[in-house]
Formats: sequence, C-alpha cells, structure tokens
Amino acid sequence: MKLTVKKLTVKKDERGWLAEIVRPGDVGKGSFGQILVTTAGLGQIKGNHFHKRKTEWYCVIQGTGALTIINNETRKKSEVTMGDDNLVLVKIPPHHFHTIKNVGEKEMLLLVYVSEPFDPSDPDTYYL
Repeated sequence: MKLTVKKLTVKKDERGWLAEIVRPGDVGKGSFGQILVTTAGLGQIKGNHFHKRKTEWYCVIQGTGALTIINNETRKKSEVTMGDDNLVLVKIPPHHFHTIKNVGEKEMLLLVYVSEPFDPSDPDTYYL
C-alpha cells in the first residue's frame, strides 16, 4: 500500500484556526474505529511498533513531529516532518513500522485515527 499524505486546508481568522482532519473519504467505508490524542514532551518518541490489521492516520496539531515509516516487506523508509508549519494527515498502512519524535521546541500534540478500536485482549501491536 502506498503512503498517503494529504495537505490540510487551514482556515484562520482573529479567533484562531480550524482544520478538518479526518473526513469520511479519508478512511473509506466500514465501521468506525477510534480517535485519540497523545502528547510528547521535548525529544520524546511515540510509536515504535507496527500493526498487522490496523491502519492509522496521524496529524500533529501542535508542535513539530518527525514521523518515520518503514515498510516491513520492502524496508523502504519514508519520513515526514509535520506540525504547526506543515499541517498534514499521514495514512500509515498495516505492516509499516512507525515512530514519531517531537523535534520541536514545545509539547507535541498528536491526533490519531485508528481503523479499529483498541482491544487489550487483541491489541494488534507488534514491537521490533
């Protein structure tokens, strides 16, 4: 599966900004998974795993994150710097190892949509 990066439209005015992050066309048809938000302090890393079934969509909504994705089969590596200066939505397919590091100067806020809800009895999360 090809890595998908969608440039987001940011609408700004004197009150702040708004961006529609995940739209129905981004995730396709089927059941709803879950949306989560996580933070990372300066220099901290999140992820370091892959999924066999789940697809994830990442959007850094504050700060700056360096996302690294490695295709487990081809070993092809993709890197995307995302955040305040590059508001994008990145689709991470199954069988792609992924990690994101806060490379900014403030706390990073990462918004994530996951194609299926987390189930502690079957987490579908694999560490290398």
